[in-house]
Amino acid sequence: MSSADTSKEFEGLLDLLRRARGFDFAGYKRPSLVRRVRKRMQAVRVDTYRDYMAVLEREPSEFDHLFNTVLINVTSFFRDEIPWGYLAEEIVPRILEGKGPAESIRVWSAGCATGQEAYTLAMVLCEALGLDHFLRRVKIYATDLDDEALIYARQGSYTAKEVEPVSELLRDRYFERQNGRFYFKKPLRRCVIFGRNDLVSDAPISKIDLLVCRNTLMYFDSQTQARILNRFHFALRPGGFLFLGKAETLSMYANVFEPVDLQRRVFSKVSTGLRPPRIEVFRNGVNGGNEVEFERDPLSTAAFEKAPLAQFVVDVKGDLVLANDRARHLFRLTNRDIGRPLQDLELSYRPVELRSLIDQIRSEERAIRLGEVAWLMDGDERWFDVQLLPLLNSVRELLGVSVSFDDITVARDLKQELQRSHAELETAYEELQSSNEELETTNEELQSTVEELETTNEELQSTNEELETMNEELQSTNEELGSINDQLRNRGSELNELNLFLRSIFASLGGGVAVIDPELRVKVWNHRAEDLWGVRAEEVIDTRFTDLDIGLPVEKLRPLITDTFNGRDGTGELVLDATNRRGRAIQCRIRANPLIEPDHKTAQGVILTMEEVAS
Repeated sequence: MSSADTSKEFEGLLDLLRRARGFDFAGYKRPSLVRRVRKRMQAVRVDTYRDYMAVLEREPSEFDHLFNTVLINVTSFFRDEIPWGYLAEEIVPRILEGKGPAESIRVWSAGCATGQEAYTLAMVLCEALGLDHFLRRVKIYATDLDDEALIYARQGSYTAKEVEPVSELLRDRYFERQNGRFYFKKPLRRCVIFGRNDLVSDAPISKIDLLVCRNTLMYFDSQTQARILNRFHFALRPGGFLFLGKAETLSMYANVFEPVDLQRRVFSKVSTGLRPPRIEVFRNGVNGGNEVEFERDPLSTAAFEKAPLAQFVVDVKGDLVLANDRARHLFRLTNRDIGRPLQDLELSYRPVELRSLIDQIRSEERAIRLGEVAWLMDGDERWFDVQLLPLLNSVRELLGVSVSFDDITVARDLKQELQRSHAELETAYEELQSSNEELETTNEELQSTVEELETTNEELQSTNEELETMNEELQSTNEELGSINDQLRNRGSELNELNLFLRSIFASLGGGVAVIDPELRVKVWNHRAEDLWGVRAEEVIDTRFTDLDIGLPVEKLRPLITDTFNGRDGTGELVLDATNRRGRAIQCRIRANPLIEPDHKTAQGVILTMEEVAS
């Protein structure tokens, strides 16, 4: 199949994911996305995207396995300890300094995965504010694209291994221990609000003081990163802080974020708004009502007229009252257009519909910014950043709206070229790293092969004479070996068929199956057992069953297993309280059957069948 056909099939797969489950992976870095999808395809043993789409349509549960592979939910409490220390000692105090004693504090954990980052933020802020102030003032919004991860996060329940990065002092202060798990305390948990949010397409949360998005942006391509960062810029309050992961930086976005500490990846919001023309309101105008007058002293008039951006002003009645030189040239305005209703002019809808946006400003009285608006002018496509600002008087009454158009065509072309070059460099770097690893492995294999060849050469020289004398004997036994070989092939074929038959039996059983030898070591762990407890077969094979750290109280099964080993006939059964891999409490029925070979009188193993009891 050609690369063009393969690319077309891959796009079809992405379209299926978008239609079936609402996941849009178009903005993800394509090489990484292809690698992860390929990894999942290998797991289900299909070679083409078309065959994999058939698997998804035939087995809906495969969507969850694919998303778990693509959405790498790697997180932990206080991940990368040094940046968290800097955040607690430097950034949080700066946020509190700019707040009144009762003013709310809003924090956003974007890409929160299973919640450890959001609860880490809660601990840091509670340590700085004290419990009472934290409960009254702090809201932490934790969002992710993975619904399954959000369900796990809302429970606030973690294993002992997951809370190891939390100091013993904080662990005692913020967690409650129950049944071997650590639960984040419920009053604090109410201040953390989990919800689904697609950073690429969903609206951002607003008025944020601290936005934490660590090691999430690196999975997106440059164009998608820029779109997400524009949303982050809108979400933050003026002077708000953005906290990224150690693999991410904003060197290309210095116009919207400036580094506070580059090494620790902390940035602050840079205001990009234009200063609007000064406006004054005069009471009792010639018509007896309020009239809007724009201050027209020579200096301000000249500055507005020669501003580098195309800019015009619409008053509260919807009339065009001001337009500078660039705006008149760009929109082909004349002096007769000044004072006309905006809706009568072409610029009200081209290149972007402005009337609805102006109505939105009238109701919300907040700035609106549109990035990269395309406009086909005289056969050439040009791009603009459009910004609408509410113009308010001293008592915060709306007087009008300032609209500016910033021509970013050249900058956008340069940025896209730079992004293409950056993407090519990243791809080349990944290929070089992969090639380097392969070369290192090949070199080690070659060195080992050379040593083996030298040893073999000596052995061959010493045995050459023996081989010559044995040649006649080998010829006479060749027919016997051929016959034995045929028998071995037949036996191997039978064993392969038997092995496949046994695998099919274990895969078809309704519940999880584990086979345990006399030393209580796991010899078989089927797919249903993996799905039930969240532990893969390669992690448990040859491990003592009683040492497994799963949601099943395995120690309580020891008497059942021992009785099964001691008695040849009969089936033992228990029903135990357990916790499945999603952290949900269940009742699990366990049956134990002896594994007896025909030539043995005692059990050579125990077959445990585990299944959830329907409530």
